[in-house]
Parts: sequence; structure tokens; C-alpha cells
Amino acid sequence: MTITSRTLLLTALSLLAFAGNFLLCRLAFTQTSIDAASFTSLRLLSGAAMLALLLNLRQPKGRPAGRWSAAAALLLYAAGFSFAYLSLEAGTGALILFGAVQVTMIVYGLIQGERLNRWATLGLVLAVSGLIALLLPGATAPAFSGAALMLTAGVAWGVYTLLGRGVADPLAVTAGNFLRAALPAAILSLIMLGRLHGDVPGVLYALLSGAVTSGIGYALGYTALRGLGSLQAATVQLSVPVLTALAGSLLLDETLTLRLLLTSLPVLGGIALVLGAKRQ
Repeated sequence: MTITSRTLLLTALSLLAFAGNFLLCRLAFTQTSIDAASFTSLRLLSGAAMLALLLNLRQPKGRPAGRWSAAAALLLYAAGFSFAYLSLEAGTGALILFGAVQVTMIVYGLIQGERLNRWATLGLVLAVSGLIALLLPGATAPAFSGAALMLTAGVAWGVYTLLGRGVADPLAVTAGNFLRAALPAAILSLIMLGRLHGDVPGVLYALLSGAVTSGIGYALGYTALRGLGSLQAATVQLSVPVLTALAGSLLLDETLTLRLLLTSLPVLGGIALVLGAKRQ
């Protein structure tokens, strides 16, 4: 499938947006005083507002769609993502999330009757082994609570992605799902009002995460997908954990540990093997 320069540009911008989500969340919790619950609520609310605006610009009478089951998965992802980054570094969190998402979708395919050849099986074993190696106790192992929360977020995002397969209007559905997920998040924040805290930079990071790197980022991603084959779309996402780790090292002074680098190889390489086997 020939990829146009427009598709390449849209793909690059969407990948930067996805990596930006990891960085903004981590930046908010290391450089500001905002709490994870407030960050989650503001991210979902601003994301819903931006997606609704984009939907209205495309079609003035367009209305958000979506369903509550997908919204529940989205809320679990967003909350797990935020609370995990209280203790995880950007690159580590991105690798755990990405690995959990892909493994969730592969396992779902197996449950539905898909069969993996020997190369795909090897890839799945490598990916799972890499994640386990990353999470094993040790001096440079990520915090257990943060890793568990990010694994949960990854499974939730995998479920959300599966629920969204084949929808007629991804933009309308995503806008509706964000709006539905934002309502319980906002209610929870009101219940916890006495325990919430934050500052202007933290609020701005949350709004940017929701409106720009989530709302606009997802819109760019959906547009780019029209010019990409399914294998191409899945493969380019392999760059997100790498981009995040490099950006975290450059912008947040986070350490690129040997453990993270070594475990990235089987996780990303294994997933690439599964994707390549699916094409064959």
C-alpha cells in the first residue's frame, strides 16, 4: 500500500501526540502539585470538549455517540494511567502500557479462534517475557503499585480498542465515550473535593493532555488510519515507547536504564513478529 506524504505527516503528528500524553502526565506529577484525580477529570473533560468541537466543525449537526461499556473502559484506562505515573518514569510507563495493550488484543484474538504460527507464537512469548523481566524485583525495577496500575490501564485500553472496532464514525463515538467517562470522573472529584490540590501549570498540563494530545491527537490518528494498512498502522505504533523514553530522557532528565533498554527489545520485537506473521 502506497503511503502519501500527507498520510506520513498525519501519522508523525499523531505519534508525537501519543508520546506527548505520557510526557505531559509525567511532567504534571513531577513539576506541579496537581493530584491524579484532578488530572484525570480535567483530561477527560477537555478531551470531550475538543472532540465535540471537532465533530461540530466537521458536521454542524453532528452529535456525540458512544456507549457506556466503552466509556467505563476509557475511564479505567485514564485513571490507571494517571495514578501509575505518580511513581513510574515516562519511558517505563509507555512500554508497560503498550505491551499490555497489544498482549490483550492478541489474547482476545486467540480466544476468538485465531491461531498463531510458530513465529507469531515466538513473538508473543518474547513480548510477555520482556514485560515480566521488566517487572521482576531488582534495583532498577519500576514501583510495583505503579506497574500494576499501568498494566490495568493497558488492559482497559485494549478492551476499549476492541469495543471500537468497526464503528461507523470514530470521531463521534470517541467524543461520546469521552463525555460519558468524564461524568463519573467529575463526580468522583467532587466527592474528593477536600483532598484535591493543584496549581495553574498542573491544570494547563491536564488541559493540554486532554484537548491537544488526546482530542486532536486521536482525530489525527483516525485520519491517518485511512491512508495506512492495518499492519502499517499497528507497526508504526511500536515507535511510541521509544519516542517517549528518549523524550523523557531529554526533557525530564529521566534515566535510560539498561534494564529498560534490554527489555524493550523482546517486547517490541516480539510484537513486531506477531504483526508480521498476521500479514503472512
